[in-house]
Amino acid sequence: MKRELQTLTVEEYMQTVSDLRFPNRSEMREFGKVYNGKGDVYIKIRVELLSDFGNPMTFVMSFHYAEIPFGAEMFPYRRQ
Repeated sequence: MKRELQTLTVEEYMQTVSDLRFPNRSEMREFGKVYNGKGDVYIKIRVELLSDFGNPMTFVMSFHYAEIPFGAEMFPYRRQ
């Protein structure tokens, strides 16, 4: 999973969402990737600063197949 997070690009970014369950936490970022041409996968992450030294920690919130196929309009930074 760590390798997958390191390969995410701005073109795979979909949107930023607030955490309704934990409103004091940082926002989450949603990305979308296609794996092996077989299915669209959502990846939702949160980046938090966890220490006084400002060391960032990335939490993977979800990693699952999309129920609806991705459309080009879902990716604001993807080159058309």
